[in-house]
This record gives sequence, structure tokens and C-alpha cells, in this order.
Amino acid sequence: MNPEREITATKNLRGVNCPMNLVYTKVAMAALKPGEVLEIILDNGPPINNVPGSVKKEGHEVLSQTQLTDGAWSVLVRKSPQTPKSP
Repeated sequence: MNPEREITATKNLRGVNCPMNLVYTKVAMAALKPGEVLEIILDNGPPINNVPGSVKKEGHEVLSQTQLTDGAWSVLVRKSPQTPKSP
């Protein structure tokens, strides 16, 4: 595996609706150190449409989005070196 994409933690959010999947993702990202990678497993539909955009707005890097054989998605996100300041 590419060391730049080595997964530090996985959060399985299958069956979790918006906005709770955003909340759980934010909590999981807060537990990581800068540069670490979180794999988020999301359902198709609104979750895969909303969560990647939200983590980008938080300043994190979406490394990949891969659809799994069961229709869910694996999203790899690298925690940013700095957390953006709230307005």
C-alpha cells in the first residue's frame, strides 16, 4: 500500500443518515493527528454527495472515493496540518 494513503482509522457509517454521518466524521477526524488518514465507509446517495465536500471545507484532503461491491463507498481523508479557524 502507498504509505501516503496508509489508513490510520476506519469509521463505518453505513446506515447513518445526514447530518449524523457528518458529526461522526468530524469527531473521528478530531481524534487523528495531522497527516493521518481516516477511511470513511458511506452509503450511496446523500452521504457520498455531502461528506467529502464537508471534510474539504474543513481543510482536509480527500485522497480517494471508491465504490465498494455492496454499493457503499470508501472515502480516504487525510487530516490537514492545521484546523481552519472558525469565522
